Amino acid sequence: MLGFLGMSSIEDLFSDIPPEVRAPEFKFSSLSELELEKHFYELGSRNKKLSELNSFLGGGIYNHYIPHAVNHLVGRAEFYTAYTPYQAEVSQGTLQAIFEYQTMVCLLTGMEVSNASMYDGASAVAEAANMACFQTGRKALAYSSALHPQYKKTLRTYTKHLGLELIELPWNEKGQTDLSALPSSEISALIIQNPNYFGVLEPVEEASQEIHKRGGLLIYSFSEAISLGILPSPGSLGADIVVGEGQSFGIPPSFGGPGLGIFATKEQFMRKMPGRIIGEARDAEGKRAFVMVLATREQHIRREKATSNICSNQALCALRSLVYLSLMGESGLRKVAEQSFHKAHYLARNIQSIDGFKLRFTGEFFNEFLVTCPGDPQDLLNFLYDRSILGGIPAGKYFKELSKELLVSVTEVNSRESLDEFAKALEEWRGKTK
Repeated sequence: MLGFLGMSSIEDLFSDIPPEVRAPEFKFSSLSELELEKHFYELGSRNKKLSELNSFLGGGIYNHYIPHAVNHLVGRAEFYTAYTPYQAEVSQGTLQAIFEYQTMVCLLTGMEVSNASMYDGASAVAEAANMACFQTGRKALAYSSALHPQYKKTLRTYTKHLGLELIELPWNEKGQTDLSALPSSEISALIIQNPNYFGVLEPVEEASQEIHKRGGLLIYSFSEAISLGILPSPGSLGADIVVGEGQSFGIPPSFGGPGLGIFATKEQFMRKMPGRIIGEARDAEGKRAFVMVLATREQHIRREKATSNICSNQALCALRSLVYLSLMGESGLRKVAEQSFHKAHYLARNIQSIDGFKLRFTGEFFNEFLVTCPGDPQDLLNFLYDRSILGGIPAGKYFKELSKELLVSVTEVNSRESLDEFAKALEEWRGKTK
C-alpha cells in the first residue's frame, strides 16, 4: 500500500495529522483474519460490562431495566430496517407505530398533540425555544441555570444567529430556579426542567403563573422520563410545550446515545411545531388509514417562515419507547418510578449519616441528588471504581461552584444490597482520608 502511494513509512501516511495529537508511534503487524478477531476479543475482554458494575450514573442517561420483549419485537426486520416514511402511503405500519407513539406521549405529558419525535432531549429543548419565539414574535427567552448543561449548550448554538436574547435564571438554596429573577419585560418563554439537572423538583405551577403573567409560554423539559410515571402531568401544571429525553423508555444507556427527543404541545400551537406529525384518516374505500398531516417539510421548506428545517425523526428509538411503554402499562411505569424514588431517598439518608457527607440542596428530589463530599470527588470516584462502583458524575465538570459535589442517580435496577455496598464504600474512603 505504501509503495503504491509513493510513501516510505506509516508516519508518511498520517503526516497530515498534527504531531501533538498523533500517537507517538505506529506498530502494525500482519495478522490473519482469525488472529485479528482473537486480538479484538482480547481487547474487548478488558472492558467491564455495565451489568458487572454497581452504577449510580445519571445526569441525563439512565440505567433502567428493559424487558427482553423490547429487543425481540423491535428486532423484527420490518421495524429495524424502517426509516422516515418519505412515501407515506406505502408505509402504513411505520405510520401506525408513530401514531401510537404520539398517543402515548400525549397521555404521559397531558398535552394535546405530539410530533413523531426529535433527535434527543437537547435538540427538542432548542427547537421548543425557536417555536416559542415564532409563536409569540418576541426575541427574549429565559431558562433555568439548573437546566441540563448539554441542553443549555445546544440552546445557545441553535439561537446564536437568530438575534435572540437568552436570560439565565440562578438557582436558590433549595436547588430550584429562582423565579424572582424572572425579568418583568416581555419574554417569549421560560424553560424549566423538572426534575432539574440536580434532581430537584421545581415549582412548575408557580413558574407557569409567572411566565403567563408576562404573556409568555412555559416550556417544561425533562431528562429522566420515568419521572412522568409518578409526577403530575406537565399539562396539568400549566405547561404550553413539553420536551425532553425519552432514553429511559426502553433505550439502553449505550455510550450516552442514541437518545429520543420527546416533543408535545397544545393544539393551538400545532402549526408551529417542528418535525413530523402523523394523523388518522380514511382512505377512498372508507378504511382506517394513517397519513402525514400538515406538511411534509422536506418538500416545501419555507426558509425564514419555517419554524424548523428538521424533516426527520428518531423512528427506531421512538418505536422502542412505544413497545416499552406498551409492555409496562400505567401501573408498571408507576412502579418503576416509585422504586427509583424510594431507593434514592434510602441511599440519600444513609449517605448523610456518614461523617463529612451531606446533600447540597434542601429541595425535594426524585431519583437523583447532589452530594457534597469531604474531599476531592474525583479521588472518591477512582476509589469506588476500583471496587466496581460507578459513583456518579462530578458536578464541577459543568459548574465551577460545585467542585465538591457529586451527582448520584438511583433507579429500580439498584438493589438494596448495592445501595448498602455504596454507602459502606463511602465510609471506607472517608476513614482513609481523615
